[in-house]
Amino acid sequence: MGPPGIVDAMTVDPVLEGKYVRLEPLGLHHTDGLLAALSDDPSLYQWTPVPRSQAEAVTYINTALAWKEAGTAVPFAIVRREDATVIGSTRFWNIERWAWPAEHRAHAGGFADACEIGYTWLTQTAIRTGANTESKLLMLEHAFEQWKVLRVCFHTDSRNQRSRAALERIGGKFEGILRAHRMAVDYIPRDSARYSIIAAEWPEVKKKLTERMDRG
Repeated sequence: MGPPGIVDAMTVDPVLEGKYVRLEPLGLHHTDGLLAALSDDPSLYQWTPVPRSQAEAVTYINTALAWKEAGTAVPFAIVRREDATVIGSTRFWNIERWAWPAEHRAHAGGFADACEIGYTWLTQTAIRTGANTESKLLMLEHAFEQWKVLRVCFHTDSRNQRSRAALERIGGKFEGILRAHRMAVDYIPRDSARYSIIAAEWPEVKKKLTERMDRG
């Protein structure tokens, strides 16, 4: 199990409601919905690990739930509100709780000090719609305003220009390239482009994201 503050925060599964999408705690009941959401066009998921069969989908969900039980992740199914259709998945992960000394408790009351948002993918018809922007807005609101994190970071394959552009659009600040950072989808050492948003930047980022959503 993870540190008490993180685990306690995750015992109440958050449902994050927006105008267009709802982020539901991921579970095995989403298996068929995830598979139905995946396009036959493999280029859409060139840089993102996605399940391609019933067995892979079950393993994908069970792995996410194991990480949740360990206190390091909170996975979601992305559901379109108008028809309750699963259109993708995303998760908080690499949730960090820093070892603040008691006399320097600079972050008292927060559930976590930092986290990453990743494992995000959308069905073909939801790409380049407000679904991704609203999903990120809902998650960033939860991280900064409920968990009181100090930093949210994002990593993407350095070759994934579409993802990098999307992260820049939502206000992520480019920090650099981490060389041979993780295993890539094509099973090579992946160079990751790292982006982040820190707590001091969140009010301005939220304002811009909200304005984008209001413009449709």
